[in-house]
Amino acid sequence: GASGFGSMALVAGASRNFITRKEAVDRFTQIVAYLEKTETFHGAFSHFIDGPSGKVEPFFGHRDNGGDLVETSFLMQGLLTARAFFDADNEAEKNIRDKITKIWERIDWSWYRQFPDSKFLYWHWSPDQAWVINHRLIGWNETMITYLLAISSPTHAVPASMYYTGWANQESAGQQYRKAWGGTDEGSHYTNGKTYYGIRLDVGVSYGGPLFFTHYSYMSFDPHSITDKYTNYYTNNKNIALINYHYCVQNPNHFKGYGDSCWGLTASDGPEYYSADEPVASRDIGKMAPTGAIASMPYTPAESMSALKNYYYNYGKFLWGEYGFRDAFNLTQNWCSEIFMGLNQAPMVVMIENYRTGLIWKLFM
Repeated sequence: GASGFGSMALVAGASRNFITRKEAVDRFTQIVAYLEKTETFHGAFSHFIDGPSGKVEPFFGHRDNGGDLVETSFLMQGLLTARAFFDADNEAEKNIRDKITKIWERIDWSWYRQFPDSKFLYWHWSPDQAWVINHRLIGWNETMITYLLAISSPTHAVPASMYYTGWANQESAGQQYRKAWGGTDEGSHYTNGKTYYGIRLDVGVSYGGPLFFTHYSYMSFDPHSITDKYTNYYTNNKNIALINYHYCVQNPNHFKGYGDSCWGLTASDGPEYYSADEPVASRDIGKMAPTGAIASMPYTPAESMSALKNYYYNYGKFLWGEYGFRDAFNLTQNWCSEIFMGLNQAPMVVMIENYRTGLIWKLFM
């Protein structure tokens, strides 16, 4: 997933001459040549890949040794964006386009239904473990892009009806799934309809969840263009960002630093472990990831810019480094992450560019 996000960031960088187009061409030539040889599973890539061999790396245990449809979707966002960007009539850019098309067209999204009349797509499949993980893809979360790409595949598409039977499922399976991870009935029917801090939430569990839900599927797919029977997803994402902002301003747990220029609870590294934090007191442990507010720039430009300036000018001494902002910090515990996580770095670059010019959205759409 981080590789797909990074691909979009490279396009943004090339468009602004941080790197030359030739440097971008050389990098993507290497990327597509590698991915063309990488082990795939009915066209889908694994979550982690061993670099030298190109074989699956079962990072999360022996069951995680096959195709990961969600990570494949995140990767494909970046590749399709690059295919649109490299539009020159020369052999090098044509090679990039052609190889991306082959990668795109060989993904068998329909295989990941598990059985022919399935209402859902499934996250994982493995040659020797089959469907043992059995994780159905049900929103609201970060996986809308998987259904959108599966529906739009030119070679192995799934029925468009799966958007409502799977992603937006309102039956007991969907309700139980959302209740299990959200810990509440609010939004368990996919639709929510409640008001938080004076802001109506059409779709989303609880207070909207961690902010990466509003980033990962919408870095390339323009949320302005996604309207279903329940909401428009630019509006809904903006409302989720604003709810998150107001929660941090209110700061019910009284964590140090929170306020109108330090907000944006999402998934990140932490003092003890990686966690996906939400604007709910019981799921807020006091750590802040710069990507939360900064990657929300298209939704909340003033609030996001205030946070960016605060992180850079006031916290930059410990938070800014070789690759930009470190992944997260917790002022209450006097802790700052030592890592720069690609999964959180790239969305900041991409969503700032989408706010400024809409470039990545335009290319992908």
